[in-house]
Amino acid sequence: MTATLALVVCGGVLFASGTALLLARPLTRILLGAVLIGNGVNVLVLTTSGPAGESALLYPDLDWRQMADPLPQAFILTAIVITLALTAFLVTMAYRSWQLSGNDDVPDDDEDIRVVRRAEYADERERLRATYRERRHEYRALAHDEEEREAQEHSSAYQKLGRARDQYRQMRRRARAEARAFRARQARAEETAEETEGEDDPWQTILGADR
Repeated sequence: MTATLALVVCGGVLFASGTALLLARPLTRILLGAVLIGNGVNVLVLTTSGPAGESALLYPDLDWRQMADPLPQAFILTAIVITLALTAFLVTMAYRSWQLSGNDDVPDDDEDIRVVRRAEYADERERLRATYRERRHEYRALAHDEEEREAQEHSSAYQKLGRARDQYRQMRRRARAEARAFRARQARAEETAEETEGEDDPWQTILGADR
């Protein structure tokens, strides 16, 4: 393992540890995470910097191999200053939080809670809408099946009614025909009776003559 690879691994470990500490609630751990991330960034900048360039203009006779590259050092120095300012700010926040609440835990933001609840509400609304659409589809399918069943029942009932009406008409025609035939027989019987009453009875004639 070369020195460059060791620096890369060291910077990666510092960066990963700092990220894990930043995700915690206490401000003390957040402070340590910021410090670790700052040091990890400094190590990675020092590791990934390129070779030194040519010698400066003020020293034209100086060999460039004997001179360090000043650009990564300037970056690291600036990062150290920024990390120091951020550390002081986080220390102040942790101390003030300890004075006010007795702990340095970061409370939940009301706006974040509102955003989360809005997202949950949107998900719940979409779920309810999907359930409503599914239930409406089932209801429409059930109503359609019920309408078809009622239509079939009405059709069968109408057919039965039609058959009963036809039977009733046939019976009525048959009864009317029988009534007409009965009236005709009765009329013929009455005519025969009238004709018989108008003629003389031969037995009375005979008996009257004998008397």
